Amino acid sequence: MPITTRPATFDDIPALNEMIALSVRGLSKDYYTPAQIESAIKYVFGVDTQLVSDGTYYIAEMDGTTVGCGGWSKRNTLYGGDQHKETEDPLLDPEHDAARIRAFFVHPDYARQGIGRHIINVCEAAAQNSGFTSFELGATLPGVPLYAAMGYKAIERIDAALPDGELLGIVKMRKVS
Repeated sequence: MPITTRPATFDDIPALNEMIALSVRGLSKDYYTPAQIESAIKYVFGVDTQLVSDGTYYIAEMDGTTVGCGGWSKRNTLYGGDQHKETEDPLLDPEHDAARIRAFFVHPDYARQGIGRHIINVCEAAAQNSGFTSFELGATLPGVPLYAAMGYKAIERIDAALPDGELLGIVKMRKVS
């Protein structure tokens, strides 16, 4: 079944946040504790509405069903949804900065069917069309193998401290096209 993508709209956000929670609970259980997963859903994972406003957040569909989402950004934030940001997100300079690959989630019933790879390809092409030649992301531990297979190199391990005391392992990764 072919995968299609379309820009996310504000009307999509409630359903996307539900799908994101399903994705995190279903695909992260071998990498994070239940407490880390629930804390991350509460404090980090979710839609970043700035990406929706910028037109750089995409929904992947198969036969009309939402099977994944992800985006790219010309702004400084590396990871996290609205609940994770406190200030306006400054713009990056494509001549000096890497575009951010952001907020990738796949519905667990559709995992390992090329959906994440498809969305990354869409995002990288769009960022390149905007003048970016390199990309950075904050990968969750379950996402590291996909990003590594797509040419991203780990540059730093971050243990993000969440407001409830949980730590969430993130790997900062980079790719130059």
